[in-house]
Amino acid sequence: MPISRQKRIATHAPRRQLAAERPDTRKVAAPTRAYAVYVLALLTLVNLLNYLDRNVVYAVFEPIKTDLKLSDAQLGWLGSAYIVVLSLAALPLGVIGDLRSRRSVITWGVTVWSASTAAGGFVRKFWQLFTCRALVGFGEAGYGPASQAIIAQYYRGRRRAFAIGVYSVGMALGGVLGIWLGGVIAEKYGWRWAFIWMGFPGLVLALLASRLRELDRRPPPPVVDTLRQWWQHGKHGVTRYVMPLAICTGVGALLAGFLSLFEGIPSQFGTAVFGVAMSTGIAWTVWRLVPLAVRRTTEAGAVAAGAFDDFQDAAILVLRTPTLIWVFLGGAMVTFAVNGLIAWAAAFMQRIHGLSVARVGAEFGVWALTGGVLGAHVVPPAVQASVLGAFVLFSHLAGDALAPPLIGYLSDRTGNLRTAMLLLPAVGLLGGLVILIALRTVARDMRRVIALDIHVSGSG
Repeated sequence: MPISRQKRIATHAPRRQLAAERPDTRKVAAPTRAYAVYVLALLTLVNLLNYLDRNVVYAVFEPIKTDLKLSDAQLGWLGSAYIVVLSLAALPLGVIGDLRSRRSVITWGVTVWSASTAAGGFVRKFWQLFTCRALVGFGEAGYGPASQAIIAQYYRGRRRAFAIGVYSVGMALGGVLGIWLGGVIAEKYGWRWAFIWMGFPGLVLALLASRLRELDRRPPPPVVDTLRQWWQHGKHGVTRYVMPLAICTGVGALLAGFLSLFEGIPSQFGTAVFGVAMSTGIAWTVWRLVPLAVRRTTEAGAVAAGAFDDFQDAAILVLRTPTLIWVFLGGAMVTFAVNGLIAWAAAFMQRIHGLSVARVGAEFGVWALTGGVLGAHVVPPAVQASVLGAFVLFSHLAGDALAPPLIGYLSDRTGNLRTAMLLLPAVGLLGGLVILIALRTVARDMRRVIALDIHVSGSG
């Protein structure tokens, strides 16, 4: 009797779950109110130290210039080193904090920036101090997103806004104390001790931060599975993603070599151009690799990868919205003026008016912070956070990072810091006028967003 043959039907075998996809069955005891207050106090203190270590270098510009025999342009690059690195590393480190452990990101971040600040007291050359300041920016990059996420776990509802407000106090106090205490220590013990004394307290705070409890966390994904899935992408994919680094490094080398042909251009300028080009390549490569890595790791990674896509969509939205274009440009100009003033005020008062750094720090206490409040009204709610992140990134790179080295370069060229600093109020005033132009387009863009919301609500 012939045997009947049945057609095989392909079925999908059940996929084995990764560790990060399984529900976390670990029970975390609900925190007491006292412990929540302790968490907020510790993170606020670390945030104060964050801005203290960030601004201490501005207090000692003059003694550093004399001791290391630097130009004003080089001093400016010391101020911009951490800004550039912080701006480019903040988003990848924020994703790592979401996927792995925010507590670990905070602990290692505080350790890196504190050790790098203290190491600044032992340098002998410009590039050594430049590297230390860049590492300060890298350590500080992941702290803000991770710390605020932990605060959000402990404080909910109306209490969350109050907690974030308390946390933000550390920013203002730390910025002021960094210049004032740095000046006091530098006058009594020398500028090297200012870095050392500012750096070491952070190591103690890092130890305390390592003991913080995180709520509602998933177990981290296994490293072996992550590496295996990366390898499966293939060599061609890796080459395609790493190519931006090779291109930017090559372009930077060509530009540096071209600039070296001109006698009037200092060699340090060519080195700086090469460094910026290579840093851009690294950031570009990370920007392309992180979404690939997290997409192929966990479902939570897919959400994080979507954040990168939202960020790119936000950039496209900015280019299509006139109000946002004006706000971005004007905001960058205002932050250029503000950060240039913060960076050079102490040196200006010392050099022009003969004041001590301690007195300058005591009197120089408040500065303005630019926000995207106007822009929030012309952006769909679903991408407001991404647009705000794009605004912060743009204002840092196009404003904060450019001001210190440009003012230093102009000071070297003119031989007068006073003349160079006249650029700051001019750019700040122009930025204010550019933001005012946005008032002419904001009504039209608001109507467009309202119409979009009505359309989306009707479709749903």
